[in-house]
Amino acid sequence: MRNGQTVILDGVSFPLKDIHDFRWIHDYGEVFCVFDRQDSGNLSFLVIKDGLKNFVKYAGAAPVNYKGKPGEAINKLKNAKVVYEALDHPHLVKLVEHREMEEGYALVYEWFDGLNIQKNMAHCPACQRFKLLPLEVRIKSLSTIFEFHVHVEKSNYAAIDFYDGSILYDFQQHKTKICDVDLYHSKPFYNEKGRLWGSSRFMSPEEFKMCAEIDARSNVFNMGAIAFYILGGALDRSYNQWEAGKELYSVARRAVEIEKDNRYSSIVDFFTEWKLVVDKEFSFKD
Repeated sequence: MRNGQTVILDGVSFPLKDIHDFRWIHDYGEVFCVFDRQDSGNLSFLVIKDGLKNFVKYAGAAPVNYKGKPGEAINKLKNAKVVYEALDHPHLVKLVEHREMEEGYALVYEWFDGLNIQKNMAHCPACQRFKLLPLEVRIKSLSTIFEFHVHVEKSNYAAIDFYDGSILYDFQQHKTKICDVDLYHSKPFYNEKGRLWGSSRFMSPEEFKMCAEIDARSNVFNMGAIAFYILGGALDRSYNQWEAGKELYSVARRAVEIEKDNRYSSIVDFFTEWKLVVDKEFSFKD
């Protein structure tokens, strides 16, 4: 099963810094894919048993791109379990089980048959495919994202490390789900790092400032940034890159104001204004 620092599970091989025991994974079925290059300290497995697929995230081993200690990754994954339970929602991938072992900790998620639309995913060019979808389909997807984050806000949590890699899209059913909310944090939350975790393409200015509060207006910025990613020119937030009309552009542009006080005061306010424009300007067919 193992050869030096290479692990082979059901014919799928991946490198580790140290040998580790993965016999437990077969309790969840046959491994058919492994994500081993994250710098978070986690390994992720796609497994299938009796025709049922699950996604398993595990901490405790030593992935090659992880610079921390396994115990640190385990503690973060245990915190993630608390977050998923607190933010349980139809638009969030479903946590179905958690498991503590002698050498590690695992979270088991219900499988969602969607592709990650992260722009820089070399092995998953779903971003380009997603951007070619009709405008109204992408606006519906954004509504799913915004609805979930209204729930986050009402649950008194701050969205930390939300980016395009947190979005899954099922091109057959045209459904969107959110994943990877491990670092979302209960409020109040203050920046104690100077540069928080995340992709700078979606981060508010205060997520780079030591001691700054990360609050509802910070998350409004995140929502505006994702709107420009899906409907506009991403970091080029000029109107000539925007696809969805002047009124919706004005809503998105206000959301990403550099000065915090110039943004919407909450995601609820932002999404309310967004929906008013969408309902007026677009006609959706279910």
